[in-house]
Amino acid sequence: MQENGERSQGILERTKRTIIGSPRDIKEPSIFHKLSLIPILAWIGLGADGLSSSSYGPEEAFRTLGQHTYLAIFLAMATAFTVIIISYAYSRIIEHFPHGGGGYIVSTHTISRSAGVVSGCALLVDYMLTIAVSLVSCGDALFSFLPLHLQKYKLTFVAFLIVVLVILNLRGVKESVTFLAPIFIVFVITHVLLIGYGILTHAGQVGPLMHDININLHSGLSTIGFVGVLAISLRAFSMGAGTYTGIEAVSNGMQIMREPRVHTGKRTMVYMASSLAITAGGLLVCYLLFRIKPAEGQTLNAILAGRVFLNWPFGGVIALITILSEGALLIVAAQTGFIDGPRVMSNMAIDSWLPRRFASLSERLTMQDGVVLMGAAAFALLLYTRGSITALVIMYSINVFVTFSLSQFGMIRFFLKNRGSDVKWKRHIVIHVIGLILCLTILCVTVYEKFGEGGWVTLLITSAIIGLCYLIRRHYTKVRDSVRHLEDILSDIPAAEPFNNDPVNPRDMTAILLVSSFNGFGLHTLLSIVQHFPGIYKNFIFISVAEVDSGSFKGLAEMKALQTSVTKDLEKYVKVTRAHGFPADYRTEIATDVIDSVTDLVEQAAREFQRSTVFTGKLIFKKENPFQRVLHNETAHSIQRRLQWNGIPTVILPIRVDI
Repeated sequence: MQENGERSQGILERTKRTIIGSPRDIKEPSIFHKLSLIPILAWIGLGADGLSSSSYGPEEAFRTLGQHTYLAIFLAMATAFTVIIISYAYSRIIEHFPHGGGGYIVSTHTISRSAGVVSGCALLVDYMLTIAVSLVSCGDALFSFLPLHLQKYKLTFVAFLIVVLVILNLRGVKESVTFLAPIFIVFVITHVLLIGYGILTHAGQVGPLMHDININLHSGLSTIGFVGVLAISLRAFSMGAGTYTGIEAVSNGMQIMREPRVHTGKRTMVYMASSLAITAGGLLVCYLLFRIKPAEGQTLNAILAGRVFLNWPFGGVIALITILSEGALLIVAAQTGFIDGPRVMSNMAIDSWLPRRFASLSERLTMQDGVVLMGAAAFALLLYTRGSITALVIMYSINVFVTFSLSQFGMIRFFLKNRGSDVKWKRHIVIHVIGLILCLTILCVTVYEKFGEGGWVTLLITSAIIGLCYLIRRHYTKVRDSVRHLEDILSDIPAAEPFNNDPVNPRDMTAILLVSSFNGFGLHTLLSIVQHFPGIYKNFIFISVAEVDSGSFKGLAEMKALQTSVTKDLEKYVKVTRAHGFPADYRTEIATDVIDSVTDLVEQAAREFQRSTVFTGKLIFKKENPFQRVLHNETAHSIQRRLQWNGIPTVILPIRVDI
């Protein structure tokens, strides 16, 4: 039976290694260089979200114009202008907040924690929708070329894509981006040909086109008036708001940028902004030049591609590749949700808005819990909407402008506060003020237009997540206050014995204590052993793992600082123990997996101190509930099971928390 269990475990482990990949060595000097992205790869991984929005954003805006298509020329200019303004604003965010986090970090540090959690939750829901919208749009694009009887498999196909992307991102960001890079390149080449050739071959029609626009504009002003024309333009501008989603992605994902990080991030932003402005604006101009009319069962881009490449050799094939590349790029766009969504979650987890586990790194140095949750959320949205792109687009693009607006307001406050140290603060503020006006305008019109159609679902989900975040933070705050109170009480207990400078003796009975930081939790465990096992244990060995999470995995300097901090805490435990008359020492390691590393350290210590018992503490709440079990992992029990299986006696001591 045991052999069968071990064999099954071995098969599962080999399968995992095949799918996910082998563990990465966090101590490898070049690990950050290997995992980081150069500007081109960052443009592919993070810019695809913005660039792919040209597949549906300009079309949505153009269709909203109805009979007033002549306004598309102004819409094209407004779109390009908005992209440039928002991109410039986020370049300033990259410069002043280079460690990533984007809108969440900016809002938290420049406005308030409450503004930060609103921005973070809005972004999370937006990234969930990014995955769902992108992959469903991909399914729609690809299945539009297939017979109607195959449409029933579209939902299954999209679900399969979600699973594939989850697996790719569990392997690592760089691997997933590199794998998807050819799709991005094909999209860029085909759309350069589509827009470039389309505009150049119709350059002679610009004069007559502008004449028609002028006539139609005067006609519109005389019939529906200036207010009517403005209303239609604003509605179209806002309904095409999906065009701007993804611009914030670079500022959120700064941690994966190649050093010098700020330079890489700003260059990536230039690539993203210029490509999006040209593509989105260029498509709107081409719709006008080719006088594109909506047709059932075809996207406007598909109609345009057919017209542009009509007389080309193999023009039909090129048009097909162009549209297929749009569908395929949407897969790459969904990748942004898997890259930045978990990073937002990790930042919020570090600040205690979300369960701490979302800040943890896997053995592949990915935020696997966040990746899995983003995939699960996208799957839930897929089922809720039954794969309807119409329903998803209605829910989409609202939240991103909540984050955009808060970020712009936050940066205005930032430059006002720091105007004495930045000679260009007036120029920066003007840009952010314009950005704030644009973002608030789009947000208000979008909410007004989409609320009754289903936009309320987005706002409801976001509000529910915000409420949940406040519950989580309140719980963590109560636990932290309780532990701190415990620390205050225990730190005042006077030492009853003279300070002990004797070295630890491997032949004596030894208590091996598993601790984290120097706090009331660890002190309670120490003093409980002294109180409940008087005279039994002569040595005390403290073991702690410097857990590298997403907050510390930024560079070698941050990891060294983490190791130093953990070492200092252990030295405090040793000092307290020796002050109470006991020989003491410590063991530590830096790692991402606490359970594996603690087990290894304990096994080494147990071989040295053969007469030893392992002790660790566990929070015990007055009223136990499932909510607490989600917020506090079962590390103590996992370690106990592992060590006891290896024949090492392990005791869990209760730490009572009256909440």
